[in-house]
Amino acid sequence: MKGSARPFPPGAAIALCAMLASSSGLFIRLIPWHPFIIAGGRSAIAAVFMISLRLFMRSKKRAAFRLEGAKAAFPAVLDILKNVPVWLTAVSYCGTMAFFVTANKYTSSANVIVLQYSAPVWSALFSAWLLREKPKAGCWASLCLIFAGLYIMLKDGLASGSLFGDALALLSGLFFGASPVFMRMQKKGSAQDGVITAHFLTAAAGAVFVLFYPPQADIKAVSAVLFLGVFQLGVSGVLFAYGVKRTDAVTVMLISALEPIFNPLWVFLASGEVPAASAFAGGALILAAVFIANIPAKAVKRTR
Repeated sequence: MKGSARPFPPGAAIALCAMLASSSGLFIRLIPWHPFIIAGGRSAIAAVFMISLRLFMRSKKRAAFRLEGAKAAFPAVLDILKNVPVWLTAVSYCGTMAFFVTANKYTSSANVIVLQYSAPVWSALFSAWLLREKPKAGCWASLCLIFAGLYIMLKDGLASGSLFGDALALLSGLFFGASPVFMRMQKKGSAQDGVITAHFLTAAAGAVFVLFYPPQADIKAVSAVLFLGVFQLGVSGVLFAYGVKRTDAVTVMLISALEPIFNPLWVFLASGEVPAASAFAGGALILAAVFIANIPAKAVKRTR
C-alpha cells in the first residue's frame, strides 16, 4: 500500500549488531587503560547515547523539546524496580561484558570467542525452560555447524590458555545466552531498558577502578572509547533490542555468531593481515549455519 513501509528485518538488525560488536578487539588494542575502565567508559557513553536517542525519538514530532518528553522517555523508578525481567537482563548483560573482559586477561582471545559462543546452547535451554519455546531441528544443526566452524577458525589457539580464564569465558557465554531470553520475558516497557541499566551497572563498576588505576587520556584513546561507546555498544545495543523482540532467542544467538567472521575482517582492513585458509573455511560453515537457522522464517513453535 502507498505510504506503508516494511519493517526492518530483525535478522538484519542482529547481523548489523554482530558486525559492530566485532570491532571491539581492534579498538580496545588502541586504549592503554585497565580493562574495567575501558568497559565502564564505553558503557557510560553507550548509556548516554541510547537515552539521548530515546529522547529524540520521543520528541521528534514536537515543535520543540519539552520536559514532558524527557519524563516520558524514562520508565518510572518504581516500575523498573518491580520489573524483574529488566533487572535479569541488566545483570546478565553486565555479566557478559565483565566476564568477557576479565577472561581476555587470563586466557587466549581464541578461547574466549569459542567458549563465549556456547551462548546459543544456553539460549536454547533457557528458552525451553522459561519461554516454552522449542527450537526447530534446523537450529540444532546450525549449532553443530557453528561450533565446527569456530573450531576450524581458532583451533591453533585452543591449546593455550588457563582453566580459570576458560571458565570465565564459559560464564560469559552463559550470561550472553541468557540475555535475549530475559529481554523476551519483558511484557511492559522497551527491551532497551535492561541494556541501558546494564550499561549503568558496568559504568559504576568501572568508576571504582578509576580511583586505583587513573587512565592517561590522549586523543587516540578517547576517540577509540567514543567509537566503542557510540557504535560498538550504543548502536549495536539498539539493534539487538529491536531484533530480540521480533524473533526467538536461539536465532538471535545463531545470527550473532557472525561476529567471529567480522573480527578478522576488520584486522585485515586495518593492518592488511590476510586470514588463513582455515579462517575462510570456518567462516563459510558459520554463514551456512546462519542461513539454515533462518529457513524457514518461523524458527520456533510454542509448546503446549
